[in-house]
Parts: sequence; C-alpha cells; structure tokens
Amino acid sequence: MAWFVTWFTSITLMKIVGLAGQVVFGSRFFVQWLASERMKRSVIPVAFWYLSLIGAVLTFVYAIYIEEPVFIISQAGGLVIYSRNLYFVYRDRKHAHPLLGPDRAA
Repeated sequence: MAWFVTWFTSITLMKIVGLAGQVVFGSRFFVQWLASERMKRSVIPVAFWYLSLIGAVLTFVYAIYIEEPVFIISQAGGLVIYSRNLYFVYRDRKHAHPLLGPDRAA
C-alpha cells in the first residue's frame, strides 16, 4: 500500500491529467443514470458522449506519457467510437423533434 501513498506524494501534472481523465470518463455513467431516471427509461444523453470523448482524450494523453501500449490502443479505439457517435448525434439533429432531441424523438 506504500506505493499508493508514494504515487500521490509525487504527483505531477501528467498524473493530474490521467486522474482527471478517469474522473471525467467515470462521471459519464452518473450523467447517464440521472438522465435515465429523469426520463423513466434508459437513455444516453449527448453529455455522455462528450464526457466519454473528453475523458478518453485526457487518458490517451496520459497513456502516451507513461508509454503503455495496451492503454494507448484501448483509448484510441474509444476516441474513434465516441467521435463517431457525436457525429451521428449532430447529423440526426436536423431530423429530431425540436423540443425532445435526437434521443427522445417519438
């Protein structure tokens, strides 16, 4: 457990970037849960994709910094998926209900 304390006592800007990436990425589940509770059904709000993308970018930068190929490859794949989903959201907005958005159109 000493390694855990040592890791935090030697905090650097890049460690903060990595931690921020994980916090942002993890917060997307909270946002999705709240949106689903509000709608009383399972929904994925646009904020979920933004949090996914921002968290993945920060984590990807940290993965490059620590030179961890497994981490780099997994985050790179996510970046493509999250970007593509945001593209779909904005492409479909022109066909969405003006008040409900693309996820909630009837």
